[in-house]
Amino acid sequence: MPLSEYEQKVLEQMERALTSDDPRLANTLQAPRRRSALRYVLAGVGVVGGLLLLVLGAALSQTWLGVIGFVLMFAGVVLVFQAPRASRKGPVGTVEADGTVRPAAPSKPARKPFLSRLEERWDRRREQDGR
Repeated sequence: MPLSEYEQKVLEQMERALTSDDPRLANTLQAPRRRSALRYVLAGVGVVGGLLLLVLGAALSQTWLGVIGFVLMFAGVVLVFQAPRASRKGPVGTVEADGTVRPAAPSKPARKPFLSRLEERWDRRREQDGR
C-alpha cells in the first residue's frame, strides 16, 4: 500500500533530521551500494589471464612473463575485494519545528597535525607536573 502525501513528507523530514543529527548513523543505515557486474567480469578476466601468463612464463622459463601474470592475477583479486567508493555527502541541514530545513553549519575545521597535538599534550603535562 503506497504512502499518502502527508506520510511521505513526514518520512522525508525524519530522514533529513536523522542525517543532520547523526550523519554517521545515517550512512550506516543506508543500503550498501551494489557492485556492477562489469567489475566482476574485469576481475575474472584479469585472474584467468594472469594465471595463463603465469603458467606460460613457467613453461617457457620466462620469469618476467610469470611476474606479469602474477601481478595481473593479484590486481584482479584486489579489484573484486576492494570496497566501492562512498560518496562523502554531509548533513543537508536541520529540520525546524515548522518543517523547514535550515542549512547545516560549516563542517569542523581540519584536525591539527599529529605532532602538534602531541606537543600540546606534552606542554599540558609539563604544566600540570610543575604545579
